Amino acid sequence: MAVTQADILRALELVKLPASGQSLSASGRVANVLIDGGKVIFAIGIDPTEANAMEPVRKAAESAVGGLPGVTQVLVGLTADKAPSRGAPSPAAQARQQAHAGHSHGPGGAPPKPAGIPGVKQIIAVASGKGGVGKSTTTANLAVALATLGLKVGVLDADIYGPSVPKIFGITGKPKLIQGRTLAPMEAYGLKIMSIGFLIDEETPMIWRGPMVISAITQMLREVAWGELDVLVVDMPPGTGDAQLTMAQQTPLAGAVIVSTPQDLALLDARRGVAMFKKVEVPILGIVENMSYFICPECGHRSDIFAHGGARHEADRLGVPFLGEVPLAMPIRETSDSGRPIVASDPESSHAKAYLMIARQVQASLSGSKLRAAPRIVIE
Repeated sequence: MAVTQADILRALELVKLPASGQSLSASGRVANVLIDGGKVIFAIGIDPTEANAMEPVRKAAESAVGGLPGVTQVLVGLTADKAPSRGAPSPAAQARQQAHAGHSHGPGGAPPKPAGIPGVKQIIAVASGKGGVGKSTTTANLAVALATLGLKVGVLDADIYGPSVPKIFGITGKPKLIQGRTLAPMEAYGLKIMSIGFLIDEETPMIWRGPMVISAITQMLREVAWGELDVLVVDMPPGTGDAQLTMAQQTPLAGAVIVSTPQDLALLDARRGVAMFKKVEVPILGIVENMSYFICPECGHRSDIFAHGGARHEADRLGVPFLGEVPLAMPIRETSDSGRPIVASDPESSHAKAYLMIARQVQASLSGSKLRAAPRIVIE
């Protein structure tokens, strides 16, 4: 028999809060419950000042839910969201009401809506089904291009295992702690930027399990003084795992940009990325074909090293926008390696104009969209 949300809330009645002695289940702090077979993921809402005190509660919650029949893995994160207003039923109370009404964690329920980030109007994800397709370079140049178009832009490097954003923007040093646990973002080229790469040594391997990754992403989203932004561009980890699903569930994403190279092997993974975001009802802003072709700098001959046009065809097949082609070009690689994104360092180049064309299409899509509450994730 599969575990239900009601089972989880009953198990959490045994977990007590240190200050009040109230049960975690009755506190209204439990939110974003995801059940995928034997895997259970949920968040516990806290005030940033409670982080140390609530860590034992998080571990106790994992233990309590992990003991339920049918549960094989539990991932619990602490999120520094505002507590629910006194007049509104808590997410836990809503879940109990749904359970008593005969609803399970499926399409008929009314999921709690995650809060947006104060001051941030819209959040977009730049994603890929696999690594090595130039997602981070695309993220950086798209962000600079959006800023060139007059938007206030931030960049979050959510690729915990392989943070590339500090290198691409040429940023060194560590962000300052300005209040409590709140960090000031780093800045470059008029952008506000945050990455786990600022907080660890460059050669330190990130040997982290799922809950730590999810917690780190959540903290970089919600415990950074982003200020007033029109768009926050998130460089997502490659793939379609826990981090991507949690990001889609806990963040009000306005849309996603999928990056792929033209060959069939990369497009297979791009399809998975598109399918994941469609599954959780996040709009696909479009597909970018990166490393689309190569122009020899000596003779001008064009070579389609990874084939050509595959991403455009895939976009047509899937019924999503095709945003454009970016060539495999030495200047793009050189400027990324040197910390000078090509849209900023050579804005009149044909390569920079390719990113600007993509940015204009993304801006047009965003201007016609409203800030959405993050969807409920249902894995069938």
